[in-house]
Amino acid sequence: MVSAGRDQRLATVTVVGASPIAVTPRGLQRDTAARYIGVSPTKFDQLVQQRRMPQPRRLDGRKLWDRLELDEAFSALPTDQEENPWDALTA
Repeated sequence: MVSAGRDQRLATVTVVGASPIAVTPRGLQRDTAARYIGVSPTKFDQLVQQRRMPQPRRLDGRKLWDRLELDEAFSALPTDQEENPWDALTA
């Protein structure tokens, strides 16, 4: 709720029911899941199709990606010092 006195230059903002604890959702929509791992939504779609990123879960017709599964898949990606098995397929 925003309230202002007679002087319209000053306003007080009161957030009702706000929690002081930041909560990261477990289920992420496509754009947010892509941003979470640091790629574009188009690249994210490719990674999901290649099964390098997890498949979405369904919740009443919505597709949501499990943040913990994204963490696992991201951790499984090779580093610069490891051989990437996908490189062998494209060579």
